[in-house]
Amino acid sequence: MPAVTAPAHQKGDCFVDFEEKVFEDVKAESGQKALVKFHTVAFEGSIGFVNLLQATRLQRKGFETSILLYGPGVTLGLQRGFPRLGDESFPGHQNYANQIAKFIEEGGKVYACRFALQALYGHGEPSLLPGIRPISPLDVLDIVLIHQRDNAFIMDTWTL
Repeated sequence: MPAVTAPAHQKGDCFVDFEEKVFEDVKAESGQKALVKFHTVAFEGSIGFVNLLQATRLQRKGFETSILLYGPGVTLGLQRGFPRLGDESFPGHQNYANQIAKFIEEGGKVYACRFALQALYGHGEPSLLPGIRPISPLDVLDIVLIHQRDNAFIMDTWTL
């Protein structure tokens, strides 16, 4: 049987070259917009949180960035906590709230569909995190069309 002779990995070791960047660091040109659409359930996978980070990165690159929460995506914008709202009952419990707050603080806009909020998930506008703007379900298509008309970069939760 072969013997393993390599030393055990240690804290601080690296498996990859995390400093090399292959592509240019693209920045927005004046007036460029971006829309990140979320049609994913909070805590059902990493894509919702990862794309919140991507939206923040787009904002920092100079894009006028908006987030659209629709369908199950509205669950990312709900206040949570236990035993009280805002309490973090397990590590990462407030990741969505914290990242959305940071995005808004940095100038991003977040919209949530009222239909999904009430009809699908039984919540009202007071359940939304501060700074999220509730919109009519008729606005969901129009915000996409407006961004498309303005040649904005549009990203969905299932694409990058």
